[in-house]
Amino acid sequence: MITDPRIEWIEHPDPESWVHAVATEMEAVLAEELAARGSARMLLSGGTTPAPIYAQLAVAPLDWPKITVGLADERWLSPQDSASNAYLVRENLLDRAEVGRFEPLVREGLAMAESVHAANLEAEHAQDACLVVLGMGNDGHTASLFPGSVDLDRALDSEQPYAAMDATGCPVAGDWTRRITLTPAGLARTRRRLLLLRGQAKREVLQRALAGDDVRELPIRVMFGLGGEPMRVHWCA
Repeated sequence: MITDPRIEWIEHPDPESWVHAVATEMEAVLAEELAARGSARMLLSGGTTPAPIYAQLAVAPLDWPKITVGLADERWLSPQDSASNAYLVRENLLDRAEVGRFEPLVREGLAMAESVHAANLEAEHAQDACLVVLGMGNDGHTASLFPGSVDLDRALDSEQPYAAMDATGCPVAGDWTRRITLTPAGLARTRRRLLLLRGQAKREVLQRALAGDDVRELPIRVMFGLGGEPMRVHWCA
């Protein structure tokens, strides 16, 4: 158990319980938002970790045509590329639930700067997200806020919801060094923030993050000072 007022730590006994609990919480948040506002918007991350959660959420009895789905970050790839976050979200959620609207971050035919501008315009005019789902790398990155990135300071200081990110030289970024990511300003506009972690190594990285305050060393630390509800961390071994 990790106890810290900046987070709510939820520990699960096995991966199946973890998937079920997160999907159930996401469903409840969306249902609450739909009841209160008549529509809902959520921002999702890619990667293999949340895929089964999205698949379970897709069968939830929600008013899906009134729900908008966006992304926390994206690799500079076509949304049709199987390595893109858009592809993973589409395969596990959008192709299974009749979602009202999807907001990709990479726009076909637009350059990186134009795509970021379009994403920021869309976010500025959109309903604030009631839910954002995030992961964390062993290097302490979240979304595409990578430690050591040449663009990290600019993204951290941005007043816009999204920023371009060049993660060249950041090993965890792999072959996909060009990214679009939520900024702290964009993350601050979300209500329920879920961090999904699996394995002892991720637990130890989070504990190290909670013990310090250098955001540039471990960018996950941006999540501790956003205000609003404490970030809820779902973990299993």
